[in-house]
Amino acid sequence: MLFRTTGKYDLVICDIDGCLSPESHAPINGPALAAIAEHNRQAIEDRDRPVVTLCSGRPIGFVECLCRLIHNTLIPCIGENGVWLWRPADNSFECDPAITDDHFDVIHEARKLLRLLYEAHGVIQQPGKSASVALYHPDTDYLRSTVSTIAEEFQKRDWPIRVSMTWLYINCDLQHVNKGTAIDRLLAETGIDPKRTAGIGDTMGDRFIADRVSWLGCPANAEEEIKKSASYVSPHQEVEAVLDILDQLSR
Repeated sequence: MLFRTTGKYDLVICDIDGCLSPESHAPINGPALAAIAEHNRQAIEDRDRPVVTLCSGRPIGFVECLCRLIHNTLIPCIGENGVWLWRPADNSFECDPAITDDHFDVIHEARKLLRLLYEAHGVIQQPGKSASVALYHPDTDYLRSTVSTIAEEFQKRDWPIRVSMTWLYINCDLQHVNKGTAIDRLLAETGIDPKRTAGIGDTMGDRFIADRVSWLGCPANAEEEIKKSASYVSPHQEVEAVLDILDQLSR
């Protein structure tokens, strides 16, 4: 599949939490998603603007749902920080082939350890993930205080797991799998030139997007460190910023 537009960019790779929607449990801005859906319908029909696809740490089922809501019917989206691709063109899923049975076993053991250490303290493992673990606690400061201990416990066992903090979650991901490796797979599959891609992200977890695209936009609510990599920082927040960034890309 080769997708090419008449514009400068063929594809926008957009994070979800903090960009397309709040990372919290707040409602998603439906009218704004409808505007992005209209953008995508025109992009796919007229080939005059970049298609927006998604790249998120969220479980792939959540990513699929939002991909369908924004009417991306063509370009694969990325879930679970690179573990999964979902292809809207044929409703197929693909787990990164670099993830082996041994890796799944390590993640299973990590889940057991994290339950043992933190379940009694109210730390919840986000449902829906298959080759990673995401941890949540309503007291974000408490959750953040556990990051170094978790990383040390994994290192003691020589588990190849990367530990990082978003605004509200701890992500425990396989070290050799990330948003960037999935973007490499996506671009190879679609034939899209990385020089004709843009990205949208709000945290340092999106540095893997920034490293793969030729242009990066950030919402006003983004971490200061990722803003340093941005070509444009919107004065707006979250999905309103995404709409503003899409407007900037069309100029």
